[in-house]
Amino acid sequence: MVIGRGRGARGGLRERKKLAVRRALSSAAIRLAVERGLENVTIEDITAEADVSVRTFGNYFSSKYEAICALGTDRARRIGAELLARPAREPLWEALVNAMLAHYEGADQAPDREWLASLKLVLTAPAIRGDYLKVNSAMQEVLAEAIAARTGMDVEQDMYPQVLAGAVTAAAQVAVRRWATADPPVPLRPLLRSALDQLATAFSGGADRYLTEEEFKALVRPAIFGPNGPLCEPPGKPVQLHASPSHVGEEPIQAARDRRQRPRRWPRS
Repeated sequence: MVIGRGRGARGGLRERKKLAVRRALSSAAIRLAVERGLENVTIEDITAEADVSVRTFGNYFSSKYEAICALGTDRARRIGAELLARPAREPLWEALVNAMLAHYEGADQAPDREWLASLKLVLTAPAIRGDYLKVNSAMQEVLAEAIAARTGMDVEQDMYPQVLAGAVTAAAQVAVRRWATADPPVPLRPLLRSALDQLATAFSGGADRYLTEEEFKALVRPAIFGPNGPLCEPPGKPVQLHASPSHVGEEPIQAARDRRQRPRRWPRS
């Protein structure tokens, strides 16, 4: 028994050290990218800042872009773990909100204007978009798994966990977008809470009307289908529209659209 606990303690210490190195590399990558610009930072710069070797960097990340986005990915995992650890008696939505808000450290203060502008340039650069999309995907995945566990559902069979997780992820993205473009800068946490509150209102049926098409395009669609949205195609990967196997015999979608757009020819009398 004593030996087992000793091995567990050593394993736990080793994992904590690995996590500390990962965080140090990711923090250094973000700090340098904000200070110098994304294109002016190399892996060698990051490892020098974190005081580790390039070989050590390769044990954690495949690129500087992955290192920059790692803090977001790790936050997503912590939020999922937090949601699972919340008291079982706590209502699901309350647990979701508390888990989300608990892991946005330093989000109660408005950021420096210049720092925020530089961060926005880093996170919206085309080169980093693919890795940034993985953060959204990780958030939705861990939330769906935690929601399924709390509700006794099967994440592979039941749509509810994925639907709710996707909605929460999109709400968080709306809040982050508003935070990144606010002038003057504002704290992130109140925006995040407001976005989640509005989502709860929509789910509860308390909204007095549906969104208009213009409101949907301006608020919801960019967060879901936009460049950094959870349903955006990765850069360079064109969207392919195919007929579903369950609709054999129907004409392809694009062909149908082209046919509808051609002027009609009415028969002469």
